[in-house]
Amino acid sequence: MRHLFAALLLLATPALAEPPVLDELKLLSEHPIEGIARGNLSGLAWCGDALWAVSDREDDRLYRLDASQTVWQAEAELFVAPPVPVTPLPWGLRMRSWAASLVRGGDLDFEGLSCDALGNRYVVSEAHAAVLQIPPAAAAQWLALPSGLVRQARASGMLLHFNALFEGIAVDPAGERLWLAAERQRRGLLVLHKQRSTWRCTGGCVLLSEGGSDFAPPQLDSQLQPRDFSGLAYHNDKLFTLERQAHRICRRQLGNAEVERCWSFAAEALTDARRYAPSYGLAEALWVDTDGAWIGVDSGRMTRADGEARPIVWRFAAPAGGWGSTR
Repeated sequence: MRHLFAALLLLATPALAEPPVLDELKLLSEHPIEGIARGNLSGLAWCGDALWAVSDREDDRLYRLDASQTVWQAEAELFVAPPVPVTPLPWGLRMRSWAASLVRGGDLDFEGLSCDALGNRYVVSEAHAAVLQIPPAAAAQWLALPSGLVRQARASGMLLHFNALFEGIAVDPAGERLWLAAERQRRGLLVLHKQRSTWRCTGGCVLLSEGGSDFAPPQLDSQLQPRDFSGLAYHNDKLFTLERQAHRICRRQLGNAEVERCWSFAAEALTDARRYAPSYGLAEALWVDTDGAWIGVDSGRMTRADGEARPIVWRFAAPAGGWGSTR
């Protein structure tokens, strides 16, 4: 009877799909970064004539990356963030973020970085679910986001857990559309539209909300891992998501965030020399351009197998046929 029950149970349990086989991106160069005092690279964006970075442990600076040598030098640009606007996040989440900042630094917990054609930089505060705009020659200011943004996200199952809030940001070149990526438990994508000087949820803020798991790459034994987003980029009227557990970049439609195609960077990221201890050395930052992608790795101050402990930026070539390719 036990054997019959087990057989029936197996028949009733849907089989797990096989891990997808993705084209691998080609690594062109690797650049350790000096000068990010507290480490924890959390965002990248190409603004003007240089690549810029942000750390989630520092509330008062961005870093311009001097790429003249193989080892890049980070040059700090200081700013003053005004008081954070009142956020609709619940008291418990805000208090946990505040307590964590006392230990690790970074009360604002900046995640993600984007840039528009005028040189305005945008960073998202995970701890406060707020977006700071940093103009090239004016004072930083918080965007007046619609009150329904967080409410809609939470009603869709996002932004419910500590340290699992907004993790990525993207802005179109005109500075009129802004997308935010919710990290995990559930992950999702939200969009805002600027109408004159006001940001609004036009037809609703939530594009995507999903839970579940994805297969890690074969180098990690294809284990199932919770779906997540750790970076977000806009390029050529598409969204590109950095999905760190799956070690891939995916191209998505603007209107509904539906996946069109994904590419893996696991073959290069998971070589023996580049391995970190579990849960460290995560891909946290993404910028996509015509010629390729920049991926930023947060070392978490941990040392990988080859002895490197500094934050890392990888330059990957665009896939054959470009980012718009269908096969």
